Amino acid sequence: MPELRIAAGDGGEFAAYLSLPRGTSGKAPGIIMMQQIFGVNAEMRQFTDDFAAQGYVAICPDLFWRIEPGVQLAPTTPDGFKAALGYAQRFDHAKAVNDLNATLAFLRAHPLCNGKVGTVGYCLGGLLAFLMAAHSDAQCNVGYFGVGIEKHIADAATVSHPLLLHIPEKDRHVPPAAQAIVKAALKDRAELYLYPNADHAFNRVGAPSYNAEATALADDRTVSFLKRHLR
Repeated sequence: MPELRIAAGDGGEFAAYLSLPRGTSGKAPGIIMMQQIFGVNAEMRQFTDDFAAQGYVAICPDLFWRIEPGVQLAPTTPDGFKAALGYAQRFDHAKAVNDLNATLAFLRAHPLCNGKVGTVGYCLGGLLAFLMAAHSDAQCNVGYFGVGIEKHIADAATVSHPLLLHIPEKDRHVPPAAQAIVKAALKDRAELYLYPNADHAFNRVGAPSYNAEATALADDRTVSFLKRHLR
């Protein structure tokens, strides 16, 4: 699938991985895939392809481009995880939201897109789903095991578009106190689904954290939510 370039609102441009729906006629809704701390790696490209196979114009922008373009790290290696944490610590969330809004405009103008666009993110991308619900006009937003939402919880007051969050209650990166903050602030503003026996990255096939039952349930809920708001 092609890689393309998107102009940033404050100058420069960044790459994005685009995957187009196959076997469909007419225009389709769009999905912006929002990366984890490992960049637009093979896992994120596969997720993007999976949504395209479901009939979406799917795109995954490189949100680390301001630090280093083209980052692709392996989440299952110690070196990859250590390097990813370094990128995460230097990440500018506000500028990333600006880049996601530029991606949103790009996707809505794509000739195969019907103008309805949602977002789906994992880990860092799960936090960005929350921020996009507060700071964009994307039709809907889905976050899996978002990390750091409690640090931006003041933005809950401006969540004005549909938001779904998948919260694994054994998330090793989001302690119970942080989860409690998120649940309390968003209980009336978002759809929150809790997975009592699931850990962070519960949908990473082959990882110790992989939980097939939680993955199937979360993905079914995501599909339903996206159909409700984009179809």
